[in-house]
Amino acid sequence: MNRQTEGHDDLREIAHQAMIDRGLEPDFPKDALSQAAALKGPCQESDKDIRDLRELPWCSIDNDDSRDLDQLTVSQPGNGGVRILVAIADVDCLVTKGSAVDRHAEKNTTSVYTPGIIFSMLPERLSTDLTSLNENEDRLSMVIDVIVSEDGMFAVSDVYRGLVRNKAKLAYRGVGGWLEGHSDPPPKVVETKMEDQLRTQDRVAQQLRENRHEHGALELETLEPRAVMKDGKVADLEIEARNHARDLIEDFMIAANGVVARFLHDKAYSTIRRVVREPERWNRIVALAEAHGDRLPSEPDSKALEEFLVRQRKQDKVRFPDLSLAIVKLMGRGEYVLERPNEEGPGHFGLAVRDYAHSTAPNRRYPDLITQRIVKAALKGAPAPYSDDELAQLAQHCTDQEDAAAKVERQIRKSAAAQLLENRVGERFDGIVTGASEKGTWVRIFKPPVEGRVMHGQQNLDVGDRVRVKLIDTDVDRGFIDFVRT
Repeated sequence: MNRQTEGHDDLREIAHQAMIDRGLEPDFPKDALSQAAALKGPCQESDKDIRDLRELPWCSIDNDDSRDLDQLTVSQPGNGGVRILVAIADVDCLVTKGSAVDRHAEKNTTSVYTPGIIFSMLPERLSTDLTSLNENEDRLSMVIDVIVSEDGMFAVSDVYRGLVRNKAKLAYRGVGGWLEGHSDPPPKVVETKMEDQLRTQDRVAQQLRENRHEHGALELETLEPRAVMKDGKVADLEIEARNHARDLIEDFMIAANGVVARFLHDKAYSTIRRVVREPERWNRIVALAEAHGDRLPSEPDSKALEEFLVRQRKQDKVRFPDLSLAIVKLMGRGEYVLERPNEEGPGHFGLAVRDYAHSTAPNRRYPDLITQRIVKAALKGAPAPYSDDELAQLAQHCTDQEDAAAKVERQIRKSAAAQLLENRVGERFDGIVTGASEKGTWVRIFKPPVEGRVMHGQQNLDVGDRVRVKLIDTDVDRGFIDFVRT
């Protein structure tokens, strides 16, 4: 368990119990901690097929406080385009299948991030040290190597093992602000002479994104406030704004996951794919578009939906995040499924990609570690490390546990919001109605960005209405925030 700082007792206790209630293990078993403690250092191998790529100007871009670094990126000139390389931490090298650490990782299948405490999938000695692509450290990795043409298409791609060295640990906020022209480059970008390198990566990422949107990838925007802690309490909630740096990493990881999926398909290995099926409730999405004065075809069409979302963002930026959230709910959850080499799965409706295997975050997601093991077998031409029956069972288990983890994170975010407002009962706030049904009416206030239930005065309110409300009660344990309309 990764405890960030001392003093977050209330939220920690709530989060710890929520993990148990959802069938997750909040604490590492003793044998897993013993296994991690016994490791003498990072994995070292002398395989002739491992390419030495340490001299390339690799960098990581992640959250300011991230310590479990899963990927590095770099660009180079390529024949007919730009060569993009993505290095993924080699976790399997130290976390072998069936080991004590692996059993705990398989139990939870994901790291769970809550305010005040992170329930890491792997012990810190691994995830933030020995298997993390830390700055100025030599690390083994899986490398996805692709040449991207000017139109955002892949000219050629490859997957292999490599030895890499992170030259600069960078953060989304600083890099994004600079790439968008809002600020000077971060000092580390200047010190490591990464300016041209990052501008090239940004340009290629935008080409990849534009290509996906032309094929119907959805540009959704949901508000996910991040708790700012001070002296053991929630001091504020910050919106994690999208920027070019976040988009850069997202676009490269989508590309890398697609390359890995096609690589394993070509090598005739079964895999776990990440899919979002065509929305079963498409008729409700059509009705939602009509309520906004727009039209969608009667059959699921991701490109038409994306064009509708673009129009709505331009018309009403304030309400767009709530429209996005409604679309996300109607599209249904993502899931993991077994895909055999002679089959074609449903693909990822929201990303408009057919081939998508999670592979880029093996420190944080168990499906990525499974995929890494299959890739290693494919590179050697060795038997698959998992049978199809194992993969099918793991796919369902990972889907279930990911859903459980998401529920824990949502619950603790609500508790954090309640804690932030517990001393502001009686104050009035401006907000917007985000939900209105027989089950209740919900409003999101703007400052701070918190959602709660309207207990009185909700008559005739509908989604999208602007309202002024008064806070009448909070319950940190249950994450309840109650308003009345004023």
